[in-house]
Amino acid sequence: MSEFIQRLLVAQDAPAWLNDRREAGRARWCASDKPTRKTEAWKYTSLNKLEREFTSPVQAVSPAAALPDLGGPQLVFVNGQLNTDLSGIKLPDGVSLVRFADASDEQAQTIASQLGSVVANEDHLFASLNDATLSDGLLLSISAGADMPAPLHLVYITTDAQPAFTVNQRLLVTVGDNAHGNVIEHFVGEGGTAFTNGITEFVLGQGAKLTHARLHLEQGDAMHIGGVHARLGRDSHLDSFHLALGSELKRVDIVVEHAGSGAHCDLNGLYLLRGSEHVDYHTCIEHAVPQCTTDEVFRGIIGDEARAVFNGRIHIHPDAQKTRAELSNKNLLTSASAEINTKPELEIYADDVQCAHGATVAQLDAGMLHYLRTRGVGREEAEVMLSYGFINELVEGLDNEALREFLHPILAKRLSRNPELTRHLA
Repeated sequence: MSEFIQRLLVAQDAPAWLNDRREAGRARWCASDKPTRKTEAWKYTSLNKLEREFTSPVQAVSPAAALPDLGGPQLVFVNGQLNTDLSGIKLPDGVSLVRFADASDEQAQTIASQLGSVVANEDHLFASLNDATLSDGLLLSISAGADMPAPLHLVYITTDAQPAFTVNQRLLVTVGDNAHGNVIEHFVGEGGTAFTNGITEFVLGQGAKLTHARLHLEQGDAMHIGGVHARLGRDSHLDSFHLALGSELKRVDIVVEHAGSGAHCDLNGLYLLRGSEHVDYHTCIEHAVPQCTTDEVFRGIIGDEARAVFNGRIHIHPDAQKTRAELSNKNLLTSASAEINTKPELEIYADDVQCAHGATVAQLDAGMLHYLRTRGVGREEAEVMLSYGFINELVEGLDNEALREFLHPILAKRLSRNPELTRHLA
């Protein structure tokens, strides 16, 4: 992968205060062994598709489709470049948003001290690549006691441009003590071949709450390798929802560290694949202190000849007594050629805990199909209805009504290309 990375490491305009981080990221990347199929964490995900010609981000153009209104301020990036015509920012008191390129000296010091503090670079090679190619990013800072009821909608669009190009995305969110943040990350691909390397970091203070959604709606030839890394302070709460539609290559690492007692994490996710698409979710929940809780649920629907990977790990450290953590991964295969490689893991070094994990892989229930058909529902429509019911629980669990309404037709269309079969769902 040496030629590929050399193209990505081409010098880009960046604030001078990022130079040390870029150099450190470059050194880590160059000194690291690149993942192969013999690397356990990448056993089922090949990086061969990255061996092609990439350029720097191409000239931004207006996106083809209209963007949804999800009830809050919106910031739109097209091919890595801010589109001011589509962006509108009006934040509540105590909440600030700044681009790295526009940061004051004081803000630059805050970013430099927090950026990368949550990421274990030795375990996440592409986070080092993100550092090495970092030229800009966003800092969302929520002061102690501030409330952010409407979500900040961050939209990252890659257009149908040639030749293939790369986009570096970086987001740092700090939530002060007893504050509430709300963020939606929305990735859209309008065709073409783009490689996005995206890293998001959350730092939650004491009693803080963050509501988060990350939507990977890129399809076709789009490629995305990214990560979400969070550190939870005492009595804090992270509610994080993830959705991925399949594409040529998609890999997302989610790491949550319970660093303060009483912290809680709700982590829910969906992935839907068809054709020959590929999605890989790796999650790791680190329970480092006592009396923390985690509820994690991921569900996938895989059809045609698509392949999905899910690896969920819950790590209970020796001092993490009184921990309660549960992990569930359920998968529905709608084709005999579809494949899922799932591995839920519990690694426990404390003796006073309540932990559970499980995974299921199944096809549509023949009895339920028969019941619907006896009620006059055609076979194909019945299959769509049952598939939608398999994931609907997690979608309806979202507090944001506008987000739910936005996702309903997307998911329905994903389950069937025939609108007649999804007319009751969208």
